[in-house]
Amino acid sequence: MTAAETTGWSNWAGTASASPRRTARPRDVGELVSVVRGAADEGLAVKAVGAGHSFTSIAATDGVLVRMDGLDAPVRVDAARGLVTVEAGMRLSRLNQVLDAHGLALTNLGDIDVQTVSGAISTGTHGTGRSSGSLAEQVHALELVTAGGRLLRCSAEERPELFAAARIGLGALGLISRVTLRCEPAFTLHALETPMPLDRVLGGLDQLISQNEHFEFYWFPHTTRTLTKRNNRLPPGARSRPPHRVRAWLDDEFLSNTLFEGVNRVAAARPSLVPGLNAVSCRALSSRGYTAPSHRVFTAPRRVVFRETEYAVPRAALPELLAGVRSWVDRSGERIPFPVEVRFTPADDVWLSTAYGRESAYVAVHQYHRLPYERYFRAVAGIADALGGRPHWGKLHWLDVERLRELHPRLDDFCRLRAELDPEGRLSNPYLDRVLGPAGPGTRTGGGS
Repeated sequence: MTAAETTGWSNWAGTASASPRRTARPRDVGELVSVVRGAADEGLAVKAVGAGHSFTSIAATDGVLVRMDGLDAPVRVDAARGLVTVEAGMRLSRLNQVLDAHGLALTNLGDIDVQTVSGAISTGTHGTGRSSGSLAEQVHALELVTAGGRLLRCSAEERPELFAAARIGLGALGLISRVTLRCEPAFTLHALETPMPLDRVLGGLDQLISQNEHFEFYWFPHTTRTLTKRNNRLPPGARSRPPHRVRAWLDDEFLSNTLFEGVNRVAAARPSLVPGLNAVSCRALSSRGYTAPSHRVFTAPRRVVFRETEYAVPRAALPELLAGVRSWVDRSGERIPFPVEVRFTPADDVWLSTAYGRESAYVAVHQYHRLPYERYFRAVAGIADALGGRPHWGKLHWLDVERLRELHPRLDDFCRLRAELDPEGRLSNPYLDRVLGPAGPGTRTGGGS
């Protein structure tokens, strides 16, 4: 039988929590179906939760909370076709290990790998890439359990409308049980990290993007400096030349986590020191280059707890957005110890993707968890909103369905499918009711926290 508990839940950043009536941990798809059907029989809402790395309450419920970590097995590996099917609760870190063992890799990844496959897909997790988009873009097919306990499979050929919607489904269409991903032969990336003045980055942006498969940069508020990152694949058979173990520990563990935690604690105690700390931090950066398997280059450990908002704007609007953020930071009196992360993706056709129909630049701003964030985030959100910015579904924002309908051309189509698949609104909660509109006839119980 499925394990059941009555414990509470909170996310990684401490920005969302829930007190579900009970928690279930299904161990296979059959048990997942039984959990969902049982919730429907009792008139309870039901939500799936993965690693808790969304900053919003997208997974919260006071009905039945389904922890997906028991569904983490590989199902099928078809190396010849480059297709891998896994259970939806598998962590990306484990997926990368499974793929590597079969000589395969995902074309692109975000910068952390702690999320579950279904959670990362459902919220629109992305990396940076000249021609490779979000994780949802790499989905070949998926299987989900609807609010009534029906098991559905969809792909570009089978239920194509559902496929277009469910790849970034926000948990509103069903609980994803299995995912089939398109992969490719494992490859090695050459990583080059170089400090560069912000004006030089923006002045040469088109060239930096076009000449590199994966380009991103970090701007340090209160300075004019950035750290740029360029990742490009090497020919098949190229050997890895990872950074020396000591240098890797110094850069990726001590500087990026241990020391950065200390810097942020100082910033929380003495905010006036932040501009000086940022100036010292960015001037202490040095260039480094190394080669390693793709998943080891794309991802890095992130142990410092923070809060985050992120907006996707048309790529051409990036300089105006950053100019607005710089101006606000300079005059606001706020002190921002975290760098601002900027990434890029091509246009895609996933209905609720932040890159739907347009080449996009992503600006992510962060604040240490011991510092106030709302004034800063709301200011950035207002600047992005004026430029047609679409907020990341799993990161903090304040938009509702009326504004999101203007930003996402297929949102009404998505909501039509939502009403068909979940007429009682059992998969909804207050966050989804805000961003998608109220669901169901208002008769459900256990609807959210």
